[in-house]
Amino acid sequence: MNDSHMVTITQIREFSKVAKDITFQGASRKEKYEWIEMIINKFRYFSCSKKDKSAVKQYITRMTGYSDAQLTRLIAKKRKCGKILADTTRHYHFSRKYTPEDIGRLIETDKVHNHLSGPATKKILEREYAIFRKEEFIRLKDISSSHIYNLRETRQYQSNTRFFVKTRPVKNNIGERTKPEPEGKPGYLRVDTVHQGDLEKEKGVYHINLIDEVIQWEILGSVERISEHYLEPLLEDALEQFPFDILGFHSDNGSEYINKVVAALLNKLLIRQTKSRARHCNDNALVEGKNGSIIRKHIGYQYIPQRYASLINEFYKNHLNVYLNYHRPCGFATKKIDGKGKEKKVYNVYRTPYEALKSHPRAKEFLKKGNSFEILDKIAYQQSDNEFAAATQKAKDELFAAIGKDKNNLDNNHYLLQFQTAFTRLISGSYVD
Repeated sequence: MNDSHMVTITQIREFSKVAKDITFQGASRKEKYEWIEMIINKFRYFSCSKKDKSAVKQYITRMTGYSDAQLTRLIAKKRKCGKILADTTRHYHFSRKYTPEDIGRLIETDKVHNHLSGPATKKILEREYAIFRKEEFIRLKDISSSHIYNLRETRQYQSNTRFFVKTRPVKNNIGERTKPEPEGKPGYLRVDTVHQGDLEKEKGVYHINLIDEVIQWEILGSVERISEHYLEPLLEDALEQFPFDILGFHSDNGSEYINKVVAALLNKLLIRQTKSRARHCNDNALVEGKNGSIIRKHIGYQYIPQRYASLINEFYKNHLNVYLNYHRPCGFATKKIDGKGKEKKVYNVYRTPYEALKSHPRAKEFLKKGNSFEILDKIAYQQSDNEFAAATQKAKDELFAAIGKDKNNLDNNHYLLQFQTAFTRLISGSYVD
């Protein structure tokens, strides 16, 4: 660009107004520096007023594209040295000791040895040269373990060794991963575990909930721990409490049910064991809902020590299980199809699980051998719903009273022990508040 016709500051100001939206590019840094130096000398920049200096800087900035800070540094260099020269200093770079061929040999070594640790890989590289006389490992024989990891971070190494492995699902042959299809027949159970809280790293009791998918017959149990030692006798007793034959046992993938002990018990009883499928959170929705509406409603969320499991289990067996199945109505869905063909479930039928069992057209076929509706009627109609509910409530109050009394005694003993310890330390002179 030829700007020799610009000889005054006024011309520069006029040009800056006209070229406000125009951008310029210099051919090289050297040419830009020479032009800036020529403009500074031409307009006697260092003897100009502050206002004129601003106009000259604005003109130079427009023509070169430099920032104000960068241009200020160049002008300062001109004032100090009398000339604007480009810096010729370069940063020192260490020469590369290990070539791309050496990295390639490291890649081959890691691939065939399945990526060993740095020290183990270093030993292999030493042996390749020292023992097996391979001259191509002459540089790699002296590599440090830490630098092996540096080479593994290079782009060449990463692009040739990166691989992805899909997450492998845990294979467990116990239980069939499928949704049960009872086809309207009772005997297909949904099973889940409910934990009764923790207190200072101490686990509470565990509740076992078994419910029939079709008629909602529900049996509850309680154990101290969810190991096979405690679960096996409880499950045997719980399965025995059902008045009909059990055909299916469906649970989530928890190890308390997916184990050899439970599998052997179910195989002995000829019960098919199934487990929930991946990405099907509703497979066990029925028992999950009952956990909240039954166990949490009657037992609550408060921590209960494990030693009360047998007491709670006795309450379940003698009172709550009978109440749930003979005296507490449940909602049963009726499927309806609207005008658009969409299926909708309406809970407009309420009856007890025992009534649902008796109303089944083939009810007698499902009863266990030696059981009959005459025997079950005596349990169902011995007391009215309100009478048995009141008796169950009274038994529950007695249960919690026994738990609370024992717990208060334990708390008092705990505080007494703390007081005795503090008092002993006080009189011995070792107590510091």
